[in-house]
Amino acid sequence: MNTPRPRRTLLRLSLAVAVLHIAFGAIVRISGSGMGCGDHWPKCLGAWVPPMNQPTLVIEWTHRLLALVLVVTVASAAISAWRARATEGVGAQGGVLAPTLTSLGLVLTTALFGAVTVWLANAPLATVVHWTLAAALLAALATALVRAGDFGAAQWSAGTAKLARASVAAAALTLTVLILGGLTAKVPGASAVCSGFPLCGGWDNTPIVVRLELLQITHRVLAFMLFLHLMGLTISTRKLPGAPAAVRAVRVAFALALLQLVIAGAMVGLKLPPVLRSAHQITGVLLWLAVVVMTLLARRAAPAEPAIPPSIAVIIARGGGA
Repeated sequence: MNTPRPRRTLLRLSLAVAVLHIAFGAIVRISGSGMGCGDHWPKCLGAWVPPMNQPTLVIEWTHRLLALVLVVTVASAAISAWRARATEGVGAQGGVLAPTLTSLGLVLTTALFGAVTVWLANAPLATVVHWTLAAALLAALATALVRAGDFGAAQWSAGTAKLARASVAAAALTLTVLILGGLTAKVPGASAVCSGFPLCGGWDNTPIVVRLELLQITHRVLAFMLFLHLMGLTISTRKLPGAPAAVRAVRVAFALALLQLVIAGAMVGLKLPPVLRSAHQITGVLLWLAVVVMTLLARRAAPAEPAIPPSIAVIIARGGGA
């Protein structure tokens, strides 16, 4: 699809700002700056530009400024797509309009839910919902860009239905790992409850249903399952020449999954400082984006389901020949 450069540029800019905003959110969380502006929203301590005399205030205010920039860029992309809705490849089925408008709805919902997290004093569940909405925004923007021909989608490709199904499974598993990771990071004590890696370490006598270790272990087990799944995809697609863009995305996703495990091990074994620990969430954001792109490209290259022969369709319509 040949999408005009200005419209594609707006979509690329929107995705870049979205990744930057979510990555900066990791710094907000790890530095404890979530309430740096107090319980005020959208103002910060009752002012649009408060005195920048506290690190937590500066970090949270910058995060909100990035959110504003993100809303503006996504809205600009949505307006551009809407104005060109009659153009081929924009408003029709499979065009960029639908995911771009979805992105606008998601970015506005995410921004408003940011106010909810502030009013709830960054409660773990509210924060995780906020993060999940942001992940959905990345997926919607990636969909718009793939439909516009980015990430190699404009190249001819012929993949397999197996790769498409495996990619969808990887996307579902990645999202689950991200949500559990958000809970692990926000539930008090859950992030530091395991003293070892990859195993958790010591267990106490607390009933299993309330053990924080259970949350941490579930997150780790699913993360390793995702790593092994992506490793299998990388190996199985080595000789798949028909879908180069999807194969590249598989390899990028696998490399990011490997990096994520290395960072996780370093966080536990080397006791990394807070700034470096934020790299774990940032890498998770990039991994999610890579898996989403991989899934979109794999499904785009998958062969269509074979049509039912007319004779069989007639038999089915007659109730199996009765």
